Amino acid sequence: MVGTTVSGCGGSNGEPEGSDSLKAFGAAVKTFRDRAGLTQEQLAPLVNYSVPTVASIEQGRRFPRADFIDRAEEALDAFGVLRAMAGHLARRPGLASWFRQWATIEESAISLCTYECRLVPGLLQTEEYARAAFHGSLPPLSDQQIELQVAERLGRQQLLTQKPNTAFSFIIEQAVVERCTGGRGVTSGLITHLLETGELRNVELQVMPRERARHAGLDGPLQLAECTDNRWLGYAEGQRGSNLFTNPKDISVLMQRYAMMRSQALHADDSLSLLERMRGDL
Repeated sequence: MVGTTVSGCGGSNGEPEGSDSLKAFGAAVKTFRDRAGLTQEQLAPLVNYSVPTVASIEQGRRFPRADFIDRAEEALDAFGVLRAMAGHLARRPGLASWFRQWATIEESAISLCTYECRLVPGLLQTEEYARAAFHGSLPPLSDQQIELQVAERLGRQQLLTQKPNTAFSFIIEQAVVERCTGGRGVTSGLITHLLETGELRNVELQVMPRERARHAGLDGPLQLAECTDNRWLGYAEGQRGSNLFTNPKDISVLMQRYAMMRSQALHADDSLSLLERMRGDL
Protein backbone atom coordinates (compact mmCIF):
# COMPACT_ATOMS: atom_id res chain seq x y z
CA MET A 1 0.00 0.00 0.00
CA VAL A 2 1.45 3.37 -0.99
CA GLY A 3 0.99 6.39 1.24
CA THR A 4 2.49 9.79 1.85
CA THR A 5 5.49 9.08 4.02
CA VAL A 6 5.96 11.39 6.97
CA SER A 7 9.64 10.73 7.31
CA GLY A 8 12.21 11.74 9.83
CA CYS A 9 12.27 11.62 13.61
CA GLY A 10 13.17 14.36 16.03
CA GLY A 11 16.59 13.23 17.17
CA SER A 12 17.71 9.64 16.85
CA ASN A 13 14.61 8.09 18.38
CA GLY A 14 11.73 10.35 17.41
CA GLU A 15 12.02 12.40 20.57
CA PRO A 16 10.36 15.81 20.77
CA GLU A 17 12.12 18.96 19.68
CA GLY A 18 12.43 21.98 21.90
CA SER A 19 10.85 25.32 21.03
CA ASP A 20 12.19 28.79 21.80
CA SER A 21 8.87 30.25 20.66
CA LEU A 22 6.98 28.26 23.29
CA LYS A 23 9.40 29.37 25.99
CA ALA A 24 8.94 32.98 24.91
CA PHE A 25 5.16 32.61 24.94
CA GLY A 26 5.28 31.04 28.41
CA ALA A 27 7.48 33.84 29.69
CA ALA A 28 4.98 36.38 28.34
CA VAL A 29 2.10 34.63 30.12
CA LYS A 30 4.06 34.71 33.38
CA THR A 31 4.95 38.39 32.92
CA PHE A 32 1.33 39.38 32.34
CA ARG A 33 0.21 37.17 35.24
CA ASP A 34 2.70 38.84 37.56
CA ARG A 35 1.56 42.25 36.28
CA ALA A 36 -2.04 41.30 37.14
CA GLY A 37 -0.96 40.23 40.62
CA LEU A 38 -2.17 36.66 40.14
CA THR A 39 -0.64 33.36 41.18
CA GLN A 40 -0.82 30.27 38.97
CA GLU A 41 -3.46 28.93 41.35
CA GLN A 42 -5.56 32.07 40.84
CA LEU A 43 -5.14 32.12 37.06
CA ALA A 44 -6.03 28.46 36.54
CA PRO A 45 -9.81 28.76 37.15
CA LEU A 46 -9.95 31.94 35.05
CA VAL A 47 -8.68 30.06 32.00
CA ASN A 48 -10.45 26.79 32.93
CA TYR A 49 -7.22 24.80 33.03
CA SER A 50 -5.43 23.01 35.87
CA VAL A 51 -2.55 24.58 37.78
CA PRO A 52 -0.03 22.02 36.39
CA THR A 53 -1.15 22.88 32.85
CA VAL A 54 -0.69 26.61 33.47
CA ALA A 55 2.75 25.87 34.91
CA SER A 56 3.70 23.70 31.92
CA ILE A 57 2.68 26.44 29.48
CA GLU A 58 4.62 29.10 31.39
CA GLN A 59 7.68 26.84 31.35
CA GLY A 60 7.39 26.36 27.58
CA ARG A 61 6.74 22.63 27.92
CA ARG A 62 3.18 22.49 26.57
CA PHE A 63 1.63 23.88 23.42
CA PRO A 64 -1.26 26.21 24.40
CA ARG A 65 -4.64 25.45 22.90
CA ALA A 66 -6.66 28.21 21.26
CA ASP A 67 -9.13 28.45 24.15
CA PHE A 68 -6.31 28.92 26.65
CA ILE A 69 -4.84 31.73 24.56
CA ASP A 70 -8.18 33.51 24.29
CA ARG A 71 -9.01 33.16 27.98
CA ALA A 72 -5.53 34.17 29.12
CA GLU A 73 -5.62 37.19 26.82
CA GLU A 74 -8.86 38.37 28.42
CA ALA A 75 -8.04 37.41 32.02
CA LEU A 76 -4.63 39.10 31.93
CA ASP A 77 -5.63 42.10 29.75
CA ALA A 78 -2.58 41.34 27.59
CA PHE A 79 -3.14 44.03 24.91
CA GLY A 80 -3.35 41.38 22.16
CA VAL A 81 0.24 40.30 22.77
CA LEU A 82 -0.55 36.65 23.57
CA ARG A 83 -2.73 36.24 20.48
CA ALA A 84 -0.03 37.82 18.33
CA MET A 85 2.68 35.57 19.78
CA ALA A 86 0.50 32.50 19.33
CA GLY A 87 0.66 32.97 15.58
CA HIS A 88 4.38 32.23 15.69
CA LEU A 89 4.26 29.00 17.70
CA ALA A 90 5.59 26.63 15.08
CA ARG A 91 6.66 23.52 16.95
CA ARG A 92 5.10 21.23 19.50
CA PRO A 93 7.42 19.78 22.13
CA GLY A 94 6.28 16.49 23.56
CA LEU A 95 5.27 15.12 20.17
CA ALA A 96 7.60 13.20 17.91
CA SER A 97 8.15 15.26 14.76
CA TRP A 98 6.63 12.59 12.52
CA PHE A 99 3.41 12.55 14.59
CA ARG A 100 2.71 16.29 14.65
CA GLN A 101 0.96 16.37 11.27
CA TRP A 102 -1.53 13.72 12.38
CA ALA A 103 -2.01 15.42 15.77
CA THR A 104 -3.10 18.56 13.93
CA ILE A 105 -5.55 16.52 11.85
CA GLU A 106 -6.93 14.94 15.04
CA GLU A 107 -7.78 18.34 16.50
CA SER A 108 -10.09 19.33 13.63
CA ALA A 109 -11.54 15.93 12.72
CA ILE A 110 -15.26 15.22 13.10
CA SER A 111 -14.75 11.44 13.33
CA LEU A 112 -11.74 9.48 14.55
CA CYS A 113 -11.21 5.71 14.37
CA THR A 114 -8.26 3.98 16.02
CA TYR A 115 -7.12 0.34 16.04
CA GLU A 116 -4.16 -0.60 18.24
CA CYS A 117 -2.41 -3.93 18.77
CA ARG A 118 0.77 -2.71 20.49
CA LEU A 119 -0.39 -0.58 23.42
CA VAL A 120 -3.45 1.29 24.65
CA PRO A 121 -4.02 4.31 22.35
CA GLY A 122 -2.63 7.59 23.66
CA LEU A 123 -6.07 9.20 23.89
CA LEU A 124 -7.10 6.46 26.36
CA GLN A 125 -4.00 6.22 28.54
CA THR A 126 -3.73 7.22 32.18
CA GLU A 127 -0.78 9.30 33.34
CA GLU A 128 0.72 6.28 35.10
CA TYR A 129 0.37 4.06 32.03
CA ALA A 130 1.87 6.71 29.74
CA ARG A 131 4.79 7.24 32.09
CA ALA A 132 5.44 3.49 32.27
CA ALA A 133 5.35 3.23 28.47
CA PHE A 134 7.83 6.06 28.03
CA HIS A 135 10.10 4.63 30.74
CA GLY A 136 10.47 1.56 28.54
CA SER A 137 11.60 3.53 25.47
CA LEU A 138 14.92 2.65 23.84
CA PRO A 139 17.23 4.48 23.53
CA PRO A 140 16.29 5.67 27.04
CA LEU A 141 14.62 9.07 27.39
CA SER A 142 15.73 11.66 29.92
CA ASP A 143 13.41 12.63 32.78
CA GLN A 144 12.69 15.92 31.00
CA GLN A 145 11.81 14.16 27.75
CA ILE A 146 9.48 11.80 29.57
CA GLU A 147 7.73 14.69 31.31
CA LEU A 148 7.31 16.53 28.00
CA GLN A 149 5.79 13.53 26.29
CA VAL A 150 3.50 12.61 29.19
CA ALA A 151 2.25 16.21 29.42
CA GLU A 152 1.50 16.41 25.71
CA ARG A 153 -0.21 13.02 25.68
CA LEU A 154 -2.49 13.99 28.55
CA GLY A 155 -3.18 17.33 26.90
CA ARG A 156 -4.36 15.62 23.71
CA GLN A 157 -6.96 13.71 25.71
CA GLN A 158 -9.01 16.90 26.09
CA LEU A 159 -10.27 16.12 22.60
CA LEU A 160 -12.58 13.47 24.06
CA THR A 161 -14.45 15.94 26.28
CA GLN A 162 -13.93 19.27 24.53
CA LYS A 163 -15.26 17.92 21.22
CA PRO A 164 -18.53 16.20 22.26
CA ASN A 165 -19.81 16.27 18.66
CA THR A 166 -16.80 14.31 17.42
CA ALA A 167 -17.35 10.56 17.21
CA PHE A 168 -14.46 8.47 18.55
CA SER A 169 -14.16 4.76 17.81
CA PHE A 170 -11.45 2.63 19.42
CA ILE A 171 -10.62 -1.03 18.89
CA ILE A 172 -7.89 -2.39 21.16
CA GLU A 173 -6.52 -5.88 21.51
CA GLN A 174 -7.30 -7.65 24.77
CA ALA A 175 -3.63 -8.61 25.02
CA VAL A 176 -2.41 -5.00 25.31
CA VAL A 177 -4.37 -4.60 28.54
CA GLU A 178 -3.41 -8.04 29.86
CA ARG A 179 0.27 -7.20 29.36
CA CYS A 180 0.05 -5.17 32.60
CA THR A 181 2.37 -2.40 31.44
CA GLY A 182 3.55 -0.64 34.60
CA GLY A 183 2.29 -3.43 36.87
CA ARG A 184 -1.06 -4.62 38.16
CA GLY A 185 -1.83 -1.41 40.04
CA VAL A 186 -1.31 0.72 36.94
CA THR A 187 -3.40 -1.72 34.91
CA SER A 188 -6.26 -1.62 37.41
CA GLY A 189 -6.31 2.16 37.20
CA LEU A 190 -6.11 1.97 33.42
CA ILE A 191 -9.10 -0.36 33.18
CA THR A 192 -11.13 1.94 35.45
CA HIS A 193 -10.26 4.82 33.15
CA LEU A 194 -11.23 2.80 30.07
CA LEU A 195 -14.58 1.92 31.63
CA GLU A 196 -15.29 5.57 32.44
CA THR A 197 -14.22 6.76 28.99
CA GLY A 198 -16.26 4.05 27.30
CA GLU A 199 -19.41 5.50 28.91
CA LEU A 200 -19.00 8.85 27.12
CA ARG A 201 -21.72 9.38 24.50
CA ASN A 202 -19.22 10.24 21.77
CA VAL A 203 -16.89 7.28 22.45
CA GLU A 204 -17.26 3.68 21.31
CA LEU A 205 -14.70 1.32 22.82
CA GLN A 206 -14.39 -2.25 21.55
CA VAL A 207 -12.03 -4.99 22.63
CA MET A 208 -10.69 -7.53 20.14
CA PRO A 209 -10.64 -10.86 22.03
CA ARG A 210 -7.56 -13.05 22.17
CA GLU A 211 -9.02 -15.77 19.97
CA ARG A 212 -10.26 -14.87 16.49
CA ALA A 213 -9.99 -17.27 13.57
CA ARG A 214 -10.11 -14.32 11.16
CA HIS A 215 -8.68 -10.87 11.85
CA ALA A 216 -8.71 -7.93 9.40
CA GLY A 217 -6.02 -6.02 11.29
CA LEU A 218 -3.03 -8.31 10.93
CA ASP A 219 -1.10 -5.65 9.00
CA GLY A 220 -0.86 -3.56 12.16
CA PRO A 221 -2.35 -0.48 13.82
CA LEU A 222 -4.23 2.13 11.85
CA GLN A 223 -6.11 5.37 12.33
CA LEU A 224 -8.76 7.10 10.23
CA ALA A 225 -9.97 10.69 10.47
CA GLU A 226 -12.94 12.36 8.81
CA CYS A 227 -12.20 16.01 8.03
CA THR A 228 -14.71 18.86 8.21
CA ASP A 229 -15.18 18.63 4.43
CA ASN A 230 -16.01 14.91 4.89
CA ARG A 231 -12.76 13.71 3.31
CA TRP A 232 -11.12 10.78 5.07
CA LEU A 233 -7.41 10.49 5.84
CA GLY A 234 -5.47 7.51 7.17
CA TYR A 235 -2.41 7.13 9.35
CA ALA A 236 -0.17 4.23 10.38
CA GLU A 237 2.98 4.06 12.49
CA GLY A 238 5.99 1.79 12.27
CA GLN A 239 9.18 1.42 14.26
CA ARG A 240 10.92 4.52 12.93
CA GLY A 241 8.32 6.73 11.31
CA SER A 242 4.82 6.88 9.93
CA ASN A 243 2.65 7.08 6.80
CA LEU A 244 -0.13 9.56 6.13
CA PHE A 245 -2.57 8.16 3.58
CA THR A 246 -4.53 10.54 1.35
CA ASN A 247 -5.14 8.48 -1.81
CA PRO A 248 -8.83 7.48 -1.99
CA LYS A 249 -7.92 3.91 -2.99
CA ASP A 250 -5.70 3.53 0.08
CA ILE A 251 -8.38 5.04 2.30
CA SER A 252 -10.93 2.60 0.89
CA VAL A 253 -8.74 -0.35 1.87
CA LEU A 254 -8.21 0.98 5.39
CA MET A 255 -11.91 1.69 5.86
CA GLN A 256 -12.82 -1.82 4.71
CA ARG A 257 -10.39 -3.30 7.20
CA TYR A 258 -11.63 -1.13 10.04
CA ALA A 259 -15.26 -1.92 9.27
CA MET A 260 -14.47 -5.64 9.33
CA MET A 261 -12.63 -5.32 12.64
CA ARG A 262 -15.63 -3.57 14.19
CA SER A 263 -17.67 -6.66 13.36
CA GLN A 264 -14.95 -9.01 14.62
CA ALA A 265 -14.39 -7.21 17.93
CA LEU A 266 -16.72 -7.53 20.88
CA HIS A 267 -19.76 -5.25 21.00
CA ALA A 268 -19.15 -2.12 23.07
CA ASP A 269 -21.28 -3.36 25.99
CA ASP A 270 -19.60 -6.76 25.94
CA SER A 271 -16.21 -5.06 25.79
CA LEU A 272 -16.93 -3.08 28.96
CA SER A 273 -18.13 -6.25 30.67
CA LEU A 274 -14.89 -8.01 29.70
CA LEU A 275 -12.83 -5.12 31.06
CA GLU A 276 -14.72 -5.29 34.36
CA ARG A 277 -13.95 -9.02 34.63
CA MET A 278 -10.30 -8.38 33.78
CA ARG A 279 -10.08 -5.77 36.53
CA GLY A 280 -11.62 -8.21 38.99
CA ASP A 281 -9.03 -10.85 38.07
CA LEU A 282 -6.03 -8.62 38.82
